Amino acid sequence: MIHPRVAAVSVLLLFTAASSLRAQQQQAPAVNDGLDLRFANGIAAIVEDKIITVDDIRREIAPLIPTLQKESRNEKEFNEKLEALQDDVIQNLIDRVLIVKEFNRPKDGDESNRRQVPASIIDNQIAEIQITQFDGDRSKFLAYLHSRGMTLKEYRKEVEDDIIYNYMRQQQRKSQSIVSPVKVETYYKENKDRFYQEDTALLRVIQFTRKNGETDPVLRAKAEEALEKFRTGEPFAELARQYSQDTRRSKGGDWGWTKRSDIRKEFSDTLFNLKKGDVSPPIIIPEGCFLLYVEDRKYAGIQPIDEVRDEIEHILAQQMTRQSQERWLERLRRNGYVKMF
Repeated sequence: MIHPRVAAVSVLLLFTAASSLRAQQQQAPAVNDGLDLRFANGIAAIVEDKIITVDDIRREIAPLIPTLQKESRNEKEFNEKLEALQDDVIQNLIDRVLIVKEFNRPKDGDESNRRQVPASIIDNQIAEIQITQFDGDRSKFLAYLHSRGMTLKEYRKEVEDDIIYNYMRQQQRKSQSIVSPVKVETYYKENKDRFYQEDTALLRVIQFTRKNGETDPVLRAKAEEALEKFRTGEPFAELARQYSQDTRRSKGGDWGWTKRSDIRKEFSDTLFNLKKGDVSPPIIIPEGCFLLYVEDRKYAGIQPIDEVRDEIEHILAQQMTRQSQERWLERLRRNGYVKMF
C-alpha cells in the first residue's frame, strides 16, 4: 500500500506547474470597487481560523476590472457585475480554505495518515515565481512581500495552499471522467436538434489571381490547363501546389470543412451542387478565376451519433464534474465553520 505522503508527492508534482498562484504585481483598480463601504470593518468572512479581508478580495478582482468595464454598457450594469464578481470571489476564497482543510484532515483520525506537501515542491514553486514574475530578482520579490505585509513563512503557506487547492480540484475532475454509453445515447435522443449540421464540404481551391489587364478568356485558359491534368489523374492537391496563387498553395489549396454560410454566393451555389470527388468548372469573378474541388461532403441534417459521441461524452463529463464538485463543496461548507459579513 502506498503511504499517503508518497502518493501526494507523485500527484502534486504533476500539477504544481499549473497552480494558480496569486503573486502577480497587479495595480489597484482605477475605479471604486465599493469594498470599503460594503465591508466597513475590512473583513468579508471568517472561515475556520482564517480571516478573508477586503485586500484578499481586491487582489483577486483587480486583474478582472478592465474586462468588466469593457463588457458593461453603463455604470449601473458595471456595478451589478462588479458586485456579482465580488460574491463569486468571496465564495471561492471560502471554498479554498475548506478544501485545504479537507486535504490536511488525517484519514480516519490517524495522524500518521496526514498528507503533506514536500518542502522541495514549495521551494521549487517559489523559485519559479521569482523567475517568471520578478525577473529572477529576489529583491523585487521581497519588496512584493513587504508591500503585502507578509513574511516569507506566511507566503510559503500561501503557496502550499495553492498547490493543495489545485491538486484537490484536479482529483475531483479526474473522478468524473467516465461516461456510460447509455447516458450518451439518452443525451443524443433528447438533444438531437443540437447536432444539426449545415451542408459542408471538405474544400480545396485553385486560385488564378487576375493580373493587370488580364482578360476572362486568358484566366479560363489557365484553369482549363489545370483541369485537363486533373482529368488525366493528377491529384488536385498537387495541381493546387503547382498553379494556385493564394496563401493556401503550400497546403494543396486546403480550405478545410466549409459551410455554405462561410463563403460568398458565387462559390456556394456551385460548390454545394458538387458531389464528393467533383471539381467545378472555372468560376470567374473580378478578382480572378477559381476551381473548387470537393474532397468530401456532409449533407444537411442531424449528425449520426457516432460522429458526435466524443462531443457528447465531453459535455456529460463536464456536467458530472460540475455536479460532483458542487456536492463536494456543499459537504465541506456544511462541515466547516463559515461566518460571512
